[in-house]
Amino acid sequence: MKRLRILLGLITSDNDYQREQAAQAETTARALGLDLHIVYAEGDAVVQSQQLLDAVQAPSENRPDGIIFDPVSATGLPHVARAAIAAGVGWGIIDLRPSYLAELRSSASAVVFGIGSDQVEVGRIQGRQLAKLLPQGGSVLVIQGPSDIVTARERMQGLQEAKAANVSLRILKGKWSKESGHHAAAGYLTLPTARAGDIHAIAAQTDVMALGARQAFEEVANRVEREKWLTLPFLGCDGLPGTGQAWVRSGQLAATIVIPPNAPQAIHTMVGALTGRQQPAEYIVTAPKSYPELSLL
Repeated sequence: MKRLRILLGLITSDNDYQREQAAQAETTARALGLDLHIVYAEGDAVVQSQQLLDAVQAPSENRPDGIIFDPVSATGLPHVARAAIAAGVGWGIIDLRPSYLAELRSSASAVVFGIGSDQVEVGRIQGRQLAKLLPQGGSVLVIQGPSDIVTARERMQGLQEAKAANVSLRILKGKWSKESGHHAAAGYLTLPTARAGDIHAIAAQTDVMALGARQAFEEVANRVEREKWLTLPFLGCDGLPGTGQAWVRSGQLAATIVIPPNAPQAIHTMVGALTGRQQPAEYIVTAPKSYPELSLL
């Protein structure tokens, strides 16, 4: 049997969740005996589009049998998707359900599907965590991922839906990475109105951004203010065993949200469809969960 070739396109190498996606994908590829090539767009939708288009337009002997990617752009690169389908290349998209999926599946002979975590539910879980941690309400600094990425917008939507009425949000902008969390918090601390007594929790859309923010507060020169900041609950998302979950156990984070990396399941789905020559479900949803459980907060 032909050895399958799969291209995995990820958003950035500067994020522990994306690196875990890559690591688990490589383990899955070895177990399935296929060739896996991973490319990183480093947060640039144009770069990602060109990376995937180059693969589709490669000579047939170098062309992947399937492309799986985590999109930078909320469009999901429809023009590249159509080019891939026309070339007979399977198309799997992670954490985005673009409208073109149904259209392509209705006429395509190639594999087309999506898989993703319920990102709105991720935000809702964070809202419920805040309700447990702040029963009297309060003001929360929220470090959001790039607002042009649908994952960040959906997590914010869920948080707004589920937060208690007595909890108010102050939004800071991050870029998924630890450094961006540090930069967002450090920038906030330069404001003359930034006082620890006015904030009751810090909630970030990734664990590494939460940890970066915590490090910025550790650098506050005034000891009393520094200690006030560091007694606040810090919340994150992703919940990987070696990072987010470990940081909860060590007390650096109060809570996280376990979001299963979807690249391994996407690879299994792609390979099963390519070898079985049948379409998988249009969109497969995986469920996030609070860590620790809400009842333990």
